[in-house]
Amino acid sequence: MTATSALARDPLIQAIADGDCDDIVERMNRGCQCVSLDHARLKAELERDPRDGALLATINATRPHLFADSVAFVAERHLDAAAALVEAVERVVSLPGWQSAVLEHAPASARIDCAASGVFLGFDFHLGADGPRLIEINTNAGGGLLNVALARAQRACCAEVAPLASRSEEDPERLFLEMFLAEWRSVRADAPLRTIAIVDRDPQAQYLLPEFLLFQRLFERHGLKAWICDPAALRFVGGRLLLDGEEVDLVYNRLTDFSFDEPASAALAEAWHAQAAVITPHPRAHALYADKGNLALLCDDDFLQSLGIDATTRSVLVTGIPHTVRVRMDDADALWKHRRELFFKPATGFGSRAAYRGDKLTRSVFASILAGDYIAQELVPPSARRLSVEGVATDLKMDLRVYAYRGAVQLAAARLYRGQTTNFRTPGGGFATVVALPCAQRGA
Repeated sequence: MTATSALARDPLIQAIADGDCDDIVERMNRGCQCVSLDHARLKAELERDPRDGALLATINATRPHLFADSVAFVAERHLDAAAALVEAVERVVSLPGWQSAVLEHAPASARIDCAASGVFLGFDFHLGADGPRLIEINTNAGGGLLNVALARAQRACCAEVAPLASRSEEDPERLFLEMFLAEWRSVRADAPLRTIAIVDRDPQAQYLLPEFLLFQRLFERHGLKAWICDPAALRFVGGRLLLDGEEVDLVYNRLTDFSFDEPASAALAEAWHAQAAVITPHPRAHALYADKGNLALLCDDDFLQSLGIDATTRSVLVTGIPHTVRVRMDDADALWKHRRELFFKPATGFGSRAAYRGDKLTRSVFASILAGDYIAQELVPPSARRLSVEGVATDLKMDLRVYAYRGAVQLAAARLYRGQTTNFRTPGGGFATVVALPCAQRGA
C-alpha cells in the first residue's frame, strides 16, 4: 500500500473530504499533541547573523514561553472570513465620513494627515462556533518576524498533519520589508531610504526585544542602517530627527504612547508635526483603526449605512465583530444586569491592562469603569488547544492574530495561553504557527 493510499483511508483525511470542518478542527486541536517545533532549526532562524549568537539563549532564559512547541489548527474558511473582515475594515476606514467621525474626538496629533498607512496592523480574533469574531485591532502588533521564524522551524510530526501543512507562496519576511519601503515611498517618493530607528521605551527591557533585533538585521541585510533606541535618545534639531547626531529617515514606532504625549516622546512629537521623518505606525493610524471605541461604530449597521457602506460589507462587519457599545453612565443598570455576557476594555488602552470579564466585576471596579472611557463587548470565549505540557494533557486558550497592511493579510498566527488574556507566561503556550485545514463547510 502506498503512503498516499494509506492517508486516503485515514479517518481524519476522510472527514476533511466529507466537509465535517468544525468537528475535524476541534479533533485536531484536542487530539494532536505532538511536538512540531524543530528547536535546532528555530535556533538557526533566530541566529542567522553571527552577532546574535546569544539571542536564543536569551529567549530560553528569560522568555521560555514565547513559542509553543506545536501548531494550532484553523479551518481555511475561517482564515478567509478573517481576511474578508480585514478588507471590509479597510474599505470603511478609507472613507472621509469615517475619518471625520473618529478624528473629531481624537488627540490633536491624530489630525495630522500623512500618506503612510501604518505598518503592522494586528487583527485579533476569537474563533467562535460561527467563525472568527474580531476582538480588537492594534496598530503596533508585535510578533510578526518571530512568527516567520517559528513557521520556518515547523516539521510535520505525524502522518495526519503532513498533507495539511502547506506553505504559503508568499514570503512574509519579504512582504514585511516591502511594507516599510511602501511606507517610505508613499511620503518621500524616490528619495533614498538610508536609516531606520526601531523605537520603544527602554527597549532592552522589552519582552519582544528579540524581535527588534530580528528587524534590525533584516534592515541591515538590505543595505539600511538600523538602530534600536529609547525615544528619549532622539533629538529634533534644525528640522531633522537625529540619533547621536545622525539623521533618522524612518521610525518603526513600537511605543504604546500612541499620541506622543509623554515627555520622552517630545522629539518624535516635533518630528511628527513637522513631518520631518516617516513615522510608522503613527497617531493618525491609531485613531483611525485601533481606538477600541471604533469597534462600536464598525458593528453599528445604522452608522455604516449613513456612510454609504454596501450591504455585503456591512454584513461582514456586523457578523464578524461582537456587539460592542461605549459605556455610558445612563446605561449602568443594563450593563450591570448583563455583565456576565460582557467584556469591558478601556477604549484607548493596550494589551490586557484594566480589562475585565463582566462575571469577575465588583461594584467598585464597575464604578471605575463607568467613570472612565470604556467599551463593553459581547463576550466571545476563545477556542481551545490541548497540548502535552511536561507529560500532562493541558487545555490552553487560543486566539488568532492576523497581520495586515492596506487591507491585505500578510500572515496569521495563534497565541496559546491560560488566564484571562494572552500573557506569554503560560507553560506550553506562546506564539503558535497556524495550520489551515482546507475543509469546506458541511453541505457546501
